[in-house]
Amino acid sequence: MPESNNQKFNHLKIHSQYSICEGTIKIENLKNFCKENKIPSLGLSDTSNLCGALEFAENISKVGTQPIIGTQIYFRFEDTTGLLPLIALNEKGYKRIIELSSRSYLENDPLSDPHLDIKELLTDTDGVVLLSGTIHGLFGKLFDKGRFKEISKIYNSLLSKFNDRFYLEIQRHGDQNEISFEKYNLDQSSKIKIPIIATNEVYYLTQDMHEAHDALTCIGSKTYVNEKNRIKYSNQHYFKSDDEMSFLFSDLPVALENNFNLPMRCNFRPQFSKPILPNISSKKGISADEILKKDSLDGLKDKFLKVFKITGKNLDKNEYFLNQDKTHPDLLI
Repeated sequence: MPESNNQKFNHLKIHSQYSICEGTIKIENLKNFCKENKIPSLGLSDTSNLCGALEFAENISKVGTQPIIGTQIYFRFEDTTGLLPLIALNEKGYKRIIELSSRSYLENDPLSDPHLDIKELLTDTDGVVLLSGTIHGLFGKLFDKGRFKEISKIYNSLLSKFNDRFYLEIQRHGDQNEISFEKYNLDQSSKIKIPIIATNEVYYLTQDMHEAHDALTCIGSKTYVNEKNRIKYSNQHYFKSDDEMSFLFSDLPVALENNFNLPMRCNFRPQFSKPILPNISSKKGISADEILKKDSLDGLKDKFLKVFKITGKNLDKNEYFLNQDKTHPDLLI
């Protein structure tokens, strides 16, 4: 392991304002926070979208922080659906997680929440890191149901495809069932030889935002603060310092080391590009502007013919528009 003065815990699980009713962190505030605290690298992990990826990368890279792009996508295993985090190592990985995120919406009916079958993770894994997720994620939900053998079987399948790009997350927020889930994952790591990594879900920057975030969580889940049977997070989901995280995981140096090293595997960030406009080829002697004008006018004529019923003698559309001042004087163009 590196010397202690070189250890920098990397927060890979930042939930920005684009994690609707979940994250509270504005990108502009995050940029200022990184500048003030000299954050070396930072990972975005918004739920069900990559809407903030470009804004995130552009802003924090300006202040010298390495952006690490990821997202959380809902995956289904039989009757259980939950989140799994994905991180892009390079451009190919970025395109892959964009594809998976888009398909989670496009391949479901409008009334269903966006999700994919977990089998989708067993193909085309190049350039992608997969994390096992939180106690509230897919494997956490299966753990709560006591489906330990099935989790182990899935872990084996994912390890065979991702190899050293699949990590079991160890988290210590003090959330319900987190300790027992950690023990299970440590046991699986030892038996199946899956690397572990220390992570922290960051929903807000400072601990005093916990109460406001709790209210936001209620809005997202359509419940009330005083309801007992609801998802309730501890007050430990803030941006903890290097010292706090190193002390918290001092008994698991391997989990910290994997966290320290992961940014070294990432070498990509999205960048702004010029608009890609269609190339309109034109016939000899006719400009692109003239073609657009003609096609637009023809389309307009077709729409009018469908909307307005023409009575009397049969007119083709050209004859109709030549005489439209007599037939429909209020539709002059």
